[in-house]
Amino acid sequence: MLNVETIYDRIASGGSADFSEVLSLAVNLPKPEFYALANRIREFFLGNFVETCSIMNARSGLCSEDCKWCAQSGHYKTGVDTYGYVSQSAAVNEAKKAAENRVRRFSLVTSGKTVSDANVERLARAFEAMGKVGGIELCGSFGLLSKVQLQRLKEAGLTRYHCNLEAAPSFFPNLCSTHTIEEKLETISQARDLGIEICSGGIIGMGETLEQRIELAFAIGRTGAVSVPVNILQPIKGTPLENQPPLSEDEILTAFAVFRIVNPKAHIRVAGGRSAIRGKQELALRAGVSAMLVGDMLTTVGSNIQQDYEMLARLGYEH
Repeated sequence: MLNVETIYDRIASGGSADFSEVLSLAVNLPKPEFYALANRIREFFLGNFVETCSIMNARSGLCSEDCKWCAQSGHYKTGVDTYGYVSQSAAVNEAKKAAENRVRRFSLVTSGKTVSDANVERLARAFEAMGKVGGIELCGSFGLLSKVQLQRLKEAGLTRYHCNLEAAPSFFPNLCSTHTIEEKLETISQARDLGIEICSGGIIGMGETLEQRIELAFAIGRTGAVSVPVNILQPIKGTPLENQPPLSEDEILTAFAVFRIVNPKAHIRVAGGRSAIRGKQELALRAGVSAMLVGDMLTTVGSNIQQDYEMLARLGYEH
């Protein structure tokens, strides 16, 4: 019989729960108690602070990769907008909007497996210009980069690099054949070696099991990620996952709680697919979530930032 207080005390003391304990808690503990455990861990390590971030799609579509969930893959006909790298002025304008809206972090995100050296330089100049805006931390998500490329971006002002594992190592090969988890981990390792913070998460609802969600949470923990975006699949017409059935509310909240218990000090971020828990976001914040992606997503309309702030104020959270 698992002793919940013993596990909580161990985590609060800097220890951890193992795979079998997390699985047993997720399956056997009444859901309100499981969410409450995750919430206590969040409060202990992070208080009532919620970290906000927003993103800009800086290159859309035309991607060579065959990720089965993605609207931007060139392998599928999804009708997504396609365009090349956005201008420096457009990036600066979006960074200014984020800063004016009191968003903590702002990220440029590009489609594609990687970025050429010439385009890394282009992005670096955009980061240098965005850094002059002030009042906001800068992140980037540009696929599988080399250490030299990451160093250039760090010099330009990037402080956190995003590279999702997306799915458990045992499940990822079912979803993508054009790159591997190992390649992602190599990029993450190089960024971490340079002193760049890591943002790495995944997508739930792609046909994986609860055990594989827990496996993903542990794999992300080993990356040292300080930010863990949890995306809820929004099936895109034209992709192989277009008919994937949606997760239940309990499955979603259980996943948030799992990621919190496995990664107690990281920001567990509700990210893409927020519409799947529209009206239930307060429950997510009481199930381990401590961060939010606000504004529009990459290829879908997101949230109203001021409404998010009103919700956080009503619940007593700082941001």
